[in-house]
Amino acid sequence: MEEQLLENGKNSRWIITREWDTYYEELKKLTSIAAPMVAVSVLQYLLQVVSVMMVGHLDQISLSSVAIATSITNVTGFSLLSGLVGGLETLCGQAYGAQQWQKVGTYTYSAVISLLLVCIPISILWLFMDKLLILMGQDPAISVEASKYSMWLIPALFGGAILRPLFRYLQIQSLILPMLLSAFLVLCLHISLCWLFIFHLGLGKSGAAIAFSFSIWTFVALLVSYIKRSSSCERTRTPLNKEAFLAIGQFFRYATPSALMVCLKWWSLEVLILLSGLLPNPKLETSVLSICLTISALHFSIPFGLGAGASTRVSNELGSANPQKALVAVRVAMFLAVAETLVVSTVTFLCRRVLGKAYSNDQQVVDYVAAITPFLCLSIITDSLQAVISGIARGSGWQIIGAYVNLGAFYLVGIPVSAILCFLIHLRAKGLWIGLLVGSAIQATTLSSILSFIDWQKQAIKAKKRISERRSSEENE
Repeated sequence: MEEQLLENGKNSRWIITREWDTYYEELKKLTSIAAPMVAVSVLQYLLQVVSVMMVGHLDQISLSSVAIATSITNVTGFSLLSGLVGGLETLCGQAYGAQQWQKVGTYTYSAVISLLLVCIPISILWLFMDKLLILMGQDPAISVEASKYSMWLIPALFGGAILRPLFRYLQIQSLILPMLLSAFLVLCLHISLCWLFIFHLGLGKSGAAIAFSFSIWTFVALLVSYIKRSSSCERTRTPLNKEAFLAIGQFFRYATPSALMVCLKWWSLEVLILLSGLLPNPKLETSVLSICLTISALHFSIPFGLGAGASTRVSNELGSANPQKALVAVRVAMFLAVAETLVVSTVTFLCRRVLGKAYSNDQQVVDYVAAITPFLCLSIITDSLQAVISGIARGSGWQIIGAYVNLGAFYLVGIPVSAILCFLIHLRAKGLWIGLLVGSAIQATTLSSILSFIDWQKQAIKAKKRISERRSSEENE
């Protein structure tokens, strides 16, 4: 009996050790993708920040017009591209896991073609940006200047339509270092170009837009050059063929809900900014809300990187028909999300009385930011959870569920609550943020509940059918 108990104890320790090794290996794989993706996200975000900062040294109307143009172009263009390309994470990630190398290149071409087509109506809209802004009640002089800035961003829009699929192409193969080095080089180039075009050549705010477009296309050139020459991409490189055009419909099937998942949340933030402009002291309210949104956006790069890593790992394992490994990847990603958000939210709360000083010398603004910071900390927690779960959803292919959740959380609950608390309860910007927090909490809770009931064996079966779908249609032709 004692010998049997001893043997059982040894077996238990062996099982625990083996499970720990499995989770530790997954932790290394996930962080090797997530950590550099965080840096890439921050470097990309800084491109627009640098443009706005340098234009801010010109005059007030230039800063106002660029700020408005940046917001509108993000909402109507860049956010849409970022959302649509999420469909590629499902298709390419699972194809790569299934070792269908040629499909990875084919799906990437399909995404590029699709996004370029989407850019055409968006660019036409940007050409008439001044009329749109005037209809929205903006100052005519600022609207005209914002429209000029937007027109110079059209090349960047088309460049982004190529850049974003290239990002996902490299991401699902865990080739993150080329993106990181390219992003760093492009940021350094962008800083120099902004100074050259804005101040030295005297192009003003238009110079910032030209510099941004030039930098985006430089980014594209660097990544294309790497993909063409690197042996790491040899298996997935494929020439453009008719299959890329035939797969456009399949791409949009996953891209559309992916776009809704991203854009519905993004647009809700812009709605809050617009609502803050209707308050009695719009300058104070908008400034405080903008500071909080800036802090939130900077933090979001961390869970975004984790979500990208989770998407890659889950899609690769489902494509490889390894549902248990996909589940391990999910658990590790959620553990990292919880740990990260607890640390960041705690530090943010402890620094609440000095956060505002980094953005303003006005004591009223500093105190107002300190008052909203506890709610900002809670938003950081919910944003981290939803960002990682959204990445898991993209990797698994159930983006449509996430889109419905976002629609209900923000537009049926979050924004109405914000309006009530802001205008009827008179909580002003604090009320707007609480409403956003309510929507985020519902979103994170619902997505977490859905995630807990996912049958990963069925997800692996769906991934197998998804990968073979294109092949069967090709054979029928």
